[in-house]
Amino acid sequence: MDFNLVFSNFQLSQVDILLAFLATLLLGIGKSGLKGLGVIIVTLMALVFGSKASTGILMPMMITADIFAVIYYHRHTQWKFLKKLLPMMVVGVLLGVWWGNDISEALFKQVMAFFILATVLVMIWMDRTKTFSIPKHPAFSGFMGLLCGFTSMIGNLAGPISNIYFLAMRLPKNEFIGTAAWLFFIINVFKLPFHFFVWETVTWESLALNSIMIPMVILGFFIGVKIVKRISNLNYRRFILIVTAIGGIVLLFR
Repeated sequence: MDFNLVFSNFQLSQVDILLAFLATLLLGIGKSGLKGLGVIIVTLMALVFGSKASTGILMPMMITADIFAVIYYHRHTQWKFLKKLLPMMVVGVLLGVWWGNDISEALFKQVMAFFILATVLVMIWMDRTKTFSIPKHPAFSGFMGLLCGFTSMIGNLAGPISNIYFLAMRLPKNEFIGTAAWLFFIINVFKLPFHFFVWETVTWESLALNSIMIPMVILGFFIGVKIVKRISNLNYRRFILIVTAIGGIVLLFR
């Protein structure tokens, strides 16, 4: 394959190419279990390809990383949480497909950022006050699923929302990663036809670009797995809260 020809189709500079490969490496690391990197990845890809186009370019690479994640962590999956989130998440994706071309991107990012930061502060307060009450009302799971689906379709930004949900459920590290892996594999496969046939953000040109970048995703995944093994459950929870908060701040000023 002529790499120069593929890159020229997107009019990428050398800096753009470096940023895109950095984003794909971080994508693999994030899918290995180091959650909270999603906003940084989305921001880098949007800088290179534009906000809407980048959502389609990311899709095949995300699904590839999801496949590695579900294979590696499948034995830790807590299916009861998937059953609670997925129905409304599907509804959220459909709403995102419908409204995706009309919603103000600037307003969307600001609302998302404030929601993420406010929820992170609540989670920190719960930890500090030793409030271990787990939200059990179906409305909580339904609302979080709807928000996950909508933000996933609009800007691949469901990561912070799902992080908050699984932290609220107090899932241990491996159960957190395994459940999130299956959740996003299912929903990303569901989203793919809409990117192909409705938004047309996945094209043959973007797939050619993906074929060049996917090896970096796989490398990132195995780097991330080695890092995750060294993190305790307590430090993993702290890491997710800190990185999710940083992601909210980045999103607010992006």
